[in-house]
Amino acid sequence: MNHDKLIKLASHLAEPFCITKGEKFSLKDWDPTDTTGVKSKQHAQKILEARDGVLNHLQKKLYAQDRWAVLIILQAMDAAGKDGVIKHVMSGVNPQGCDVHSFKSPSNEELDHDFLWRTNRCLPSRGKIGIFNRSYYEEVLVVRVHPTLLRAEKLPDVLTTKHIWTERYEDINAFEEYLTHNGIVIRKFFLHVSKEEQKKRFLERLEDPKKNWKFSMADVNERGFWKDYQEAYEEMIQNTAAKHAPWYVVPADNKWFTRLIVASAIIQTLDELRLSFPDVDKAKKKELAAVRDSLLSQKD
Repeated sequence: MNHDKLIKLASHLAEPFCITKGEKFSLKDWDPTDTTGVKSKQHAQKILEARDGVLNHLQKKLYAQDRWAVLIILQAMDAAGKDGVIKHVMSGVNPQGCDVHSFKSPSNEELDHDFLWRTNRCLPSRGKIGIFNRSYYEEVLVVRVHPTLLRAEKLPDVLTTKHIWTERYEDINAFEEYLTHNGIVIRKFFLHVSKEEQKKRFLERLEDPKKNWKFSMADVNERGFWKDYQEAYEEMIQNTAAKHAPWYVVPADNKWFTRLIVASAIIQTLDELRLSFPDVDKAKKKELAAVRDSLLSQKD
């Protein structure tokens, strides 16, 4: 399958999971086991392998053109597969053109700044793909579910009103619009895993010594807040989905499908930028011709 057909197929697969208007979004309408458009794990793997070259080619253009930057945001419950997505989807991309940042509990220094500060420092430069494994969206997710975390942010009491979440949505929307105006293309992914599948993956981590390091009791404790998190994710998407910064609600019970949809959306995004390798002007061509002549004239 040639590049054009692969890109067209990528758009076809990713489009059903894209949310650009969140007002009517309801998480109960989205099935974590969905594999729409893909027959099997083998079918998905075949498509992914064919796309490695397409993604690599588009990333090279992005890097060479040095005009756009792409920010990929991954949000999910624990064990939804964020690390696997990064590893498998970006495996064919030149590491020089891709930066990954994981955001865990904020440090004391980070708590002394506004909630966007720590992620601001990690935004991708032009020509690069930046991946946020968790992001500033934690500020309307885990911080909302656990109010003690909000108190730790040292905000003046007068600012911690019942309107704070609406205000943070407004701040995030303004921030993402600002980034868009400056050539940073944003694509956000919520990996939607079921509670049953999460439990299965937790048990696998416990039973496999090679995966024990991934597990902590805190992960189990968070399952007690499952309903609260689902409501927070739903409201987050309702309030921050936009045409310039859409959310992709990606079914995550089948890892192979999750990876395929994320890869498809990234390919579609890069293709829509109409990237190209920079044209070389006459002076540069003359310089290159002189370099070529010089090399040919040298004796080994």
